[in-house]
Amino acid sequence: MKRREFIMLLGGAAAAWPLAAHAQERLRRIGVLMNLASDDPEGQDRVAAFMQGLQESGWAVGRNVRVDYRWGAGDTNLFRKYAAELVALAPDVILSASGSALPFLLEATRSIPIVFAQTADPVGSGFVASLAKPGGNATGFTQIDFGMTGKWLELLKQIAPNITRAAVIRDARDPAGLGQWGAIHAVAPSLGVEVSPINAHDANEMQRAITAFARSPNGGLVVTASAPTAVHRETITALAARHRLPAVYPFRYHITVGGLISYGPDPIDQYRRAAGYVDRILKGEKPADLPVQAPTKYELVINLKTAKALGLTVPDNLLARADEVIE
Repeated sequence: MKRREFIMLLGGAAAAWPLAAHAQERLRRIGVLMNLASDDPEGQDRVAAFMQGLQESGWAVGRNVRVDYRWGAGDTNLFRKYAAELVALAPDVILSASGSALPFLLEATRSIPIVFAQTADPVGSGFVASLAKPGGNATGFTQIDFGMTGKWLELLKQIAPNITRAAVIRDARDPAGLGQWGAIHAVAPSLGVEVSPINAHDANEMQRAITAFARSPNGGLVVTASAPTAVHRETITALAARHRLPAVYPFRYHITVGGLISYGPDPIDQYRRAAGYVDRILKGEKPADLPVQAPTKYELVINLKTAKALGLTVPDNLLARADEVIE
């Protein structure tokens, strides 16, 4: 064989080595159970952040990982169905969007590792043994600290001082919904506000309850964190506008569709961080040993256009504290 032919043959073989290595690399599998609908822009943003986090850790769809998505759209029946479907696929790890989806995944498996992106009270809900040592097959990131939920009512009172009544929209089927309601109820007397709950899981029931609540004066809304309030956020903000009810919300995405004011963690950041835990589990760590972490980014967002439509003047000190003001 001539030297030139040998070099060309060797070069061709070397070029094939990376391809052979990729071919032999085991394709890992990730299941994802989202709590929003597949066409929800917020859900797509969260998935994009999760995938970006995976990519930064060296994972690429089709090369070394496969991702299977299911979209629960806040529906408990869909959560149950899709949890069973994902577990049947035998993934290496499952990402659970929230505490609304997590119980159904834990019902379906106690062996496949699960990372939750945002869950309000994982210990109180029985999902983990403790924040420092989860102990089972699930770990992840908390969403709302019950101690901070009372601040929503404080913010509502600051931006709308005439409020004497507040309807708290919560998911009564979710333990976190009851916890948020309890914390808000506890601070209400000190603020001179009478609070009453409205269930969020049925859009028609919620619409009737808000309409009835709005018939009396000096009312406002506190919208808690849950899958139904996320799914129905446009309906809630439209009802608040129609009945001229000042309302406080847990997340920025409520304000971009017309809500008045929000205070809470950044869900997009939670999904990036969740990708880091998924990466660690795929590389051999166990969820039982990965501590549950709290949010690191909180944001106060105010919609001045909505405030003007409601005839409210936002206090200067509140504007100064805002991370974002939508005009």
